[in-house]
Amino acid sequence: MPQFARKYVRIVEAVNFRVGRMTMYMIFVMMAVLLWSSISKTFFLPSLWTIEIAQFLMVAYYMLGGPYSMQLGSNVRMDLLYGGWSPRSKAWADAFTILALMFYLGVLLYGGISSTTYALEYGERSYSAWRPYMAPIKIVMCIAIVLMLLQASAIFLKDLATIRGEEI
Repeated sequence: MPQFARKYVRIVEAVNFRVGRMTMYMIFVMMAVLLWSSISKTFFLPSLWTIEIAQFLMVAYYMLGGPYSMQLGSNVRMDLLYGGWSPRSKAWADAFTILALMFYLGVLLYGGISSTTYALEYGERSYSAWRPYMAPIKIVMCIAIVLMLLQASAIFLKDLATIRGEEI
């Protein structure tokens, strides 16, 4: 593999590793919000913002954790046949499926950018009683999709290296 491909894979994986490690701790923020939601509903007036913030945090947690999960290979995979294949055969199958994933992510990013542009242009708000702006979570989702695309392309390059008998 060319040197620039090796460097690209290292940079993408370093960025996604750091983002994923920071995102891991978001679960504690979400737990604190939900704990406050329970306390406020029991002893005080219920807070309007808690459930929606928890939902936004869960979306960010899920979306930003995806590239990290993919990097670690901890995503769910059906390996009825796959488990017995050679590393080279696995790389062929992974390279094919990564291309399908990259197409899907490209379409998702196109829709995400369109939706984010609309939210920014018209000041889109949620239809709940709290009515938060939707643009921040949509921006986070677009960033996460870009990170997932970058991670998918890095994995594709690693698969190509494996097919060629090289290592990145």
